[in-house]
Amino acid sequence: MSKLLYSLILTTVMSFTTPVLLMIGLMASLWLISYLPWIAFIGQIGNSSLVEFLTIFGNGSPLPGLLVIGATCSFVGGVFDLFNFYVYQNSSVRGQ
Repeated sequence: MSKLLYSLILTTVMSFTTPVLLMIGLMASLWLISYLPWIAFIGQIGNSSLVEFLTIFGNGSPLPGLLVIGATCSFVGGVFDLFNFYVYQNSSVRGQ
């Protein structure tokens, strides 16, 4: 049971941080691109689109939208980990 708990905690933490860091990295990259002279419009349009996307999920604010996306991915990752544990547990019992 402790292996399941450790695996579940690690999976949910990684499933939360991955999309959050991806969105933050994308936003930082677009922000840096907006300072380049010839392609500044790409960074500005991309950054405003990303903030608008997060605002939809955050009920008017981008930070709660980012947290909602992270929590949803964390939940899905945890469910997949539980499913994997269940299938592995049943297949190892049948094999013996």
